[in-house]
Amino acid sequence: MNPPSRKRSWIPVPQGSDFPLENLPYGVFSLAGGPARIGVAIGDHVLDLAALDTAGRFADTPAAGAGVFAEDALNRFLALGRPAWTAVRSRLTALLSGDDPALRDEGDLRKRALFDRGAVTMHLPARIGDYTDFYASLEHASNVGSMFRDPENPLLPNWRHLPVGYNGRAGSVVVSGTDIRRPMGQSKADDAAAPSFGPSRLLDFELEMGFFTGPGTPLGRPIPIAETRDHVFGMVLVNDWSARDIQKWEYIPLGPFLGKSFGTSVSPWVVPMEALEPFRVPAPAQEPAVLPYLRDPEDGAYDIRLEVWLEAAGETEPLRLTATNFRGMYWTVFQQLAHQTVNGTNTRPGDLYASGTVSGPTPDSLGSLLELTWRGTRPVALPSGATRKFLQDGDTVVMRGWCEGGGVRIGFGECRGTVRPVAGRPGEAAPPNGGPNHHRP
Repeated sequence: MNPPSRKRSWIPVPQGSDFPLENLPYGVFSLAGGPARIGVAIGDHVLDLAALDTAGRFADTPAAGAGVFAEDALNRFLALGRPAWTAVRSRLTALLSGDDPALRDEGDLRKRALFDRGAVTMHLPARIGDYTDFYASLEHASNVGSMFRDPENPLLPNWRHLPVGYNGRAGSVVVSGTDIRRPMGQSKADDAAAPSFGPSRLLDFELEMGFFTGPGTPLGRPIPIAETRDHVFGMVLVNDWSARDIQKWEYIPLGPFLGKSFGTSVSPWVVPMEALEPFRVPAPAQEPAVLPYLRDPEDGAYDIRLEVWLEAAGETEPLRLTATNFRGMYWTVFQQLAHQTVNGTNTRPGDLYASGTVSGPTPDSLGSLLELTWRGTRPVALPSGATRKFLQDGDTVVMRGWCEGGGVRIGFGECRGTVRPVAGRPGEAAPPNGGPNHHRP
């Protein structure tokens, strides 16, 4: 890890901001009554890339004049590939650092292109064609295996040989700030003779990271692990909400289904891998040695600090549930992508891959209530003295993540979601946030 030296922007960046000049994450935003388009976050502001492109500020980059920033999703920009991603980032860094007067000294352009971040609405970053969820934390897999199988042998025989995953439901991925409805489904108590139907009683969060890909590959062409870095654009926070009682009854033999597909939340700002590069670190040792197609010639882990906070219904103070780090994940994002495509499956710009629950080795570093309460046997104490085993209606889960070093903080913002009662209950108003693809900061 080689932390970057602090850069200065002519746009003021508050101390401790997630979005300094070294970050420049991409997102999709709109102003009241206006169309959605692509922007980057800088301090407390959003810079409109469509306005910059119209003004010719991306000349000599592969994105110039292509209209990719006037889109309501990042897909067309992701399709341009790493040379375009690098060129645009370099141009933005110059425009915002004060070395280039092409934006700093153009008052009319600044007025058209620079907005307060608190005044915009954020949208889902990409049109997600495919969504894959992995199971890449050794600690999480061991904990779950101990609870539900054999404490002496918690891992299944394949776990240390390949990144276990499943293909999820892309259509229920929503942007941070979207309410999550408590799902209905079948469940079966251990002492019951037959299953019952009703609202999930064991609703949980899962702390994860996710990455978006581009430019895409054709069917039949695997991505060798040495080339995966040309296909991973950037990362977001992910809350892969889970109905534990529904999942337990349904998952054998084919895996998660209704217990997962009712909602997955992602943070609105996509932090590019170039911004995370100074915080790349060696991955944990893998024993036994993995097969050659999964052997990465470079370090593949990232020193990303992660926290989960609970704003519990009826409480006046939030409670930090989890503090952990992404660097401890057994399987890296590059191994995940290499394994996903080794059978020749195609990839498309805007595909989303989630890491699986990020859990650490200590009691306060666990990435789900299932683990924090050990299947509900050790309730979490709230500030008022009340307790939680699993999430109740009205509870809000807030996830945060950042890298830090050399005086630089590269942050992801928030991934936030509030649990609402089962849809369609009499007298219940519609959710206030405008639907599944909108976010108010």
